[in-house]
Amino acid sequence: MKKDFNYIRQIAAYGVDKMKKFCSFIILSLVCLLSLSMFALAAGANSQTNESWPMFHNDLAHTGYSTNTGPTSNTTLWVFHTNGEVWSSPIIANGAVYFGSLDHNVYAVNAKDGKQIWEYTTGDQVYPSAAFYNNVIYIGSDDHNFYALNAENGSLLWKYTTGGQVQSSAAISNGIAYVGSSDNNLYAFNATTGSMIWNYTTGGTVISSPCLANGVVYFGSYDGKLYALDAQTGSEKWSFPTNGNIESSPAFADGTIYVGSHDNNTYAVNADTGALEWKVPTGYAGCIQASPVYVNGVVYTGDSYNGNVLALDAKTGATKWNYTTGSFTQYFNVVTERSANGKPLSGYVGNYTISGVYGNAVANDVQYSGALDNKTYALNAQTGALIWSYQTNGNIYSAPTVANGVLYFGSDDNNVYAVGQASGGSAIANVPDMVYIALAVVVVVLVIVVALVLLRKRHK
Repeated sequence: MKKDFNYIRQIAAYGVDKMKKFCSFIILSLVCLLSLSMFALAAGANSQTNESWPMFHNDLAHTGYSTNTGPTSNTTLWVFHTNGEVWSSPIIANGAVYFGSLDHNVYAVNAKDGKQIWEYTTGDQVYPSAAFYNNVIYIGSDDHNFYALNAENGSLLWKYTTGGQVQSSAAISNGIAYVGSSDNNLYAFNATTGSMIWNYTTGGTVISSPCLANGVVYFGSYDGKLYALDAQTGSEKWSFPTNGNIESSPAFADGTIYVGSHDNNTYAVNADTGALEWKVPTGYAGCIQASPVYVNGVVYTGDSYNGNVLALDAKTGATKWNYTTGSFTQYFNVVTERSANGKPLSGYVGNYTISGVYGNAVANDVQYSGALDNKTYALNAQTGALIWSYQTNGNIYSAPTVANGVLYFGSDDNNVYAVGQASGGSAIANVPDMVYIALAVVVVVLVIVVALVLLRKRHK
């Protein structure tokens, strides 16, 4: 009987010991799971700042296309005030918004809250968009200089003085910065040192921003020609004549260059040969300045006389739809898109006009346009139907850019706007990233402490 009792006691003790170990395992598992969850939250919070729009029209081909998440509403998130009109189209990189102002300054502001990070003062008005490359901001000014600034603090790295105003937005590829000047030249600079590699002289002012594809740089000039140059040497491959100044910045897609001219036409030109594929009238003579955007076989551009935003078939130039803003449509277009199963989900369009549309962007099947009637419009990218509009107090020459569910654009009322879906008071959305990191560290320490305590008890 005594043996049986001892046997039962041993079994019970064994069971209790196993239960303790099991409970310890469960506790450690839960703590580790909590730790991993906190790290996941931190990673999720950080991922919200990873989307970027590093140059005019987003990429080197100037398609204006991006997989960035677009805004779902026109709620004002923040407004940043400068002392001059903002024609510059904002760019987004490393959680900051970079842009120029006619108050002579280049600005960097926090993309989340619009608080200023730094400003750099040039000698004159700053019209073009900046370009971000290897943590450097490249931008021109009417003081004839092309600048390279440290993206983190705005300090001057180098500048090059051209013979005219620099209103062309730069494109940087393979360590070379390409930009136009009103001295009739397109320049290629060493992006690190600022030394000139080559320059190509046209017969007119170069405001058009160069695009690059397959080792070729494409741009327009006020001499009415569209040029294709070897990106390394600057030698001419071909030129295509139009009957008006080309202020529009070309876009490359599927072997074709799309560009607008002051002769009232939007052109599609073979990128290899310079042969005309099609041209369509998209405005009124002397007014077409829109820079086309391309996404999924559609070219979005602006009508500078009738105030229309246009969607054209990229193969034929046939009009798929148009939306009239009630004012002339000029200048830039941008397209960003979040797609599912290859279908466009939303889009933004911003355009300029003489009382019209300036630039475009498309994402999540919504198109956003900014116009000289002081409004930015959200249109259905498939049909052109109006979804909403956003009122500012000045003409909008700045093409919109999109990142992390926010639309950024400038206005003649001296402001830069961030418009999108409000966080809705979500605690996670408003907690700084460092808080997540600190919490994760605390949890890891707790895991180690609990493990040590359990080990000590086990050895006693």
